[in-house]
Amino acid sequence: MGKADFLSPKAISNRIKAKGLQKLRWYCQMCQKQCRDENGFKCHCMSESHQRQLLLASENPTKFMDYFSDEFKSDFLELLRRRFGTKRVHNNIVYNEYISHREHVHMNSTKWETLTDFTKWLGREGLCKVDETPKGWYIQYVDRDPETIRRQEEQARKKKQDLDDEERSAKFIEEQVRRGRDGKEAEDSPVYTELKRESEEEKVAFNLSAPVASSSKSSSVLGASALKASASSSSSVKRKDASSGSDSRGEKKKKSALEEIIEMEERKKKKESSVRTDYWLQPNIVVKIVTKKLGEKYHKKKAVVTEVRDKYGAVVKMIDSGDKLKLDQNHLETVIPAPGKRVLILNGPYRDTEAVLEGIDEKSFSATLTLDTGHRRGDRVDVAYEDFSKLA
Repeated sequence: MGKADFLSPKAISNRIKAKGLQKLRWYCQMCQKQCRDENGFKCHCMSESHQRQLLLASENPTKFMDYFSDEFKSDFLELLRRRFGTKRVHNNIVYNEYISHREHVHMNSTKWETLTDFTKWLGREGLCKVDETPKGWYIQYVDRDPETIRRQEEQARKKKQDLDDEERSAKFIEEQVRRGRDGKEAEDSPVYTELKRESEEEKVAFNLSAPVASSSKSSSVLGASALKASASSSSSVKRKDASSGSDSRGEKKKKSALEEIIEMEERKKKKESSVRTDYWLQPNIVVKIVTKKLGEKYHKKKAVVTEVRDKYGAVVKMIDSGDKLKLDQNHLETVIPAPGKRVLILNGPYRDTEAVLEGIDEKSFSATLTLDTGHRRGDRVDVAYEDFSKLA
């Protein structure tokens, strides 16, 4: 029986059945042929053309796999670039759009077994930015097109140039406003002078004579205003002298006891902050290991510092096992003993001073210590938890 004509019902039915995706197990990637059922796929595998393709593939299988892998990668990235651009998108969404095309290259013919492997490979090669989330893998295309890079650099340069122009214009306007304000203040500000007489007998005289009556009136008004100005200026000088005298008397006034105590506390705090250091390790103190990198065997276990190296490192000896470790001070913390035990102050103004623990204040995270050595022996001081540790 011959092949059905193009417009025959049988040919139209065959085209309708072949439209869209078919089952992957009945697809031959080597021949790029999709079969509709198992019988058709069996017949295709027994055909002479398929056998020839298998012989060609058996001679150099790596070549064909690399070819299909390159095709899959280029088509996938082209769809990602064209459809989503540089947006962050789930890799399964892109893959579903890619396989919706009937003539696509199947992943089982490439060197990647799963979509996750392909996504990780894209991240290692720098073709995409990938990150794993509880919802799956997300990818973001990295556009390395020279034209795109050039366009982005040009936009950044233009933006910077616009900002520079705006800054220059703003500075110019600000300078003009400042100059105008200074000139206006210089013009508008009146200059007042004080009326002075060199001797008590000398009289202050005003020339009120003028050719026009209006001029004499105006000069008399000016004279009266000048007298008022002189009187007001003298009174303001007196008030100013009085206020300055009161200020000087206030400065000479003694400070109250409360103000003196506040100043002493501030000076004490400044002194304590100035003597503090960022290293605190000392030999013969008990510390606790807080890092988890050494395993559960040493985590939260106590040790004795036997040697301090470079201020920030220490050689410690485990109390329970006797093992020796070299650790940084960030991996250790101080140990607070029971009341009545001896401790060593590690930081602050009483550094390197031995003391006895009297009590603990949990609210302020500090303890009360009685100094046992030094020139302030017998004094009671409050020290933070991290500034002292138990003596071995």
